[in-house]
Amino acid sequence: MSKTNDLKSSITAKLSAILAPQFFSDPPHFGPLFRNIHPISATEIHRIIASCPAKASFADCIPPSIIKDCPNLFSELIAELANRSFREGIFPSCFKHASVVPLLKKPSLDKHVPSSYRPISNLDFISKILERLFHARIQPHITLSPSFNQYQSAYRRHHSTETSILHILDSILLSSDWQIHHRHFP
Repeated sequence: MSKTNDLKSSITAKLSAILAPQFFSDPPHFGPLFRNIHPISATEIHRIIASCPAKASFADCIPPSIIKDCPNLFSELIAELANRSFREGIFPSCFKHASVVPLLKKPSLDKHVPSSYRPISNLDFISKILERLFHARIQPHITLSPSFNQYQSAYRRHHSTETSILHILDSILLSSDWQIHHRHFP
């Protein structure tokens, strides 16, 4: 029994050290909770329909060309669908399917070898619209969070690996310039 208690105490001590606040580099989230999603309007849907290419997918229940030809009708319907989905927190299961098409990685590769292909997932046109709507609402919330790393580059508009590299290079150059100007010569 003594060995079990010693082991329990040892594990508890180690877990306490690991779970100490200084162990985590990112601060906990103290910002507002993401509870209120502002409603989607038919006008917003109309703009998205106009800006999307009419690329069809086998997953489409309605061809994108028809949606683009009748934007006033579909804007109202998609706005209602999106508002219900966001309000209830349920993404319609019929829009969770994609058609997967194999795409040859390079023309020089053997077409008879399956590893020469990469899978391309094509989503339903309406699910792409719903995705854009939610992204437009969640991104500002995330970027304003105190937990958000300002140097995050992936999946951010106007940010890329080039942005990250330029930032790192700038930091290195500033650091080396500072060291040159503040070096004490004997």
